[in-house]
Amino acid sequence: MTRSNVWVFAYGSLLWDPGFVPAQVRPATLTGYCRSFCMWSVHHRGTPERPGLVLALDQKEGAACQGQAMRIADEETETVLAALRRRELVSSAYIETKVHIEVQEYGFLEAITYIVDRHHRQYCQIRQDQQARIIATASGGRGHNREYLEKTVNRLRYLGIGDPGLETLCDEVQRFHAATDRK
Repeated sequence: MTRSNVWVFAYGSLLWDPGFVPAQVRPATLTGYCRSFCMWSVHHRGTPERPGLVLALDQKEGAACQGQAMRIADEETETVLAALRRRELVSSAYIETKVHIEVQEYGFLEAITYIVDRHHRQYCQIRQDQQARIIATASGGRGHNREYLEKTVNRLRYLGIGDPGLETLCDEVQRFHAATDRK
């Protein structure tokens, strides 16, 4: 990857809050990984005492994750990468990885993305009903966990990317949150 052609693969919050203005944005697909609420959030959407959950790319045979390829403007490469690393690598639960993504109009390109470290203590595999309860009530330094889910689902809808699992989870979180508010 040359400095003048640095792409980032966005699949979660980077879709709606990349933290930079991309020079180009294209639909993209990463094969062999799925978008999953498999990471405890102890900084941005939860706390160490009451962790939330955030999306991560989790390796899964036969899977494909649709998202967006975002090219960083040449003159901003170092600044943007430093900011992304501060944000995404805050607890070392993600591994910054160069992957090959299929990008509409370009074919396959190399991109940087953030994949969960399955050996990190923040990696988790929990049932969807448990995810809903956690996401409905957790919050951290960047806001409420349910807002993170809702903004991601809304952005995926806007982009025409179907993710039935996240849609169902969002419905469950809204029901749980509404029931909790009535108490």
